[in-house]
Amino acid sequence: MTVQRNESRKKLMAFTPVYDLHRKTLLGYIGDLTMKGAMVIGEKSVEVDKHYILGIEFPEAPPTMTTTRIVIPSRVAWCKQDDTPQGFNIGFQFIEVSAENATVIEAILERYQFRSVSNISDLEN
Repeated sequence: MTVQRNESRKKLMAFTPVYDLHRKTLLGYIGDLTMKGAMVIGEKSVEVDKHYILGIEFPEAPPTMTTTRIVIPSRVAWCKQDDTPQGFNIGFQFIEVSAENATVIEAILERYQFRSVSNISDLEN
């Protein structure tokens, strides 16, 4: 049985690398982010249900934060080939989100999430 997410994904407008801290390798870049997980766009397939300690490097700290990096234990929930033959979309479920990491993720989502512009007057605000 598949468990569906209750939280909508937020695409980021920031170049955000994601590292496997145990192996000290780049896994890919954030495609979208929620408080419960992230979709990472990478070049290699990864094993579903494998656990990682992710290091997520945000481009800059929001004004209220002093850190640009979070370290978070995660599990691979799914991995699918991207539209391009050399890419993979990897769904990570965050296993444990500390209060500090939650604060950083909330601030990053507020600052960097992609917002669609419904009309030209939205650009002026």
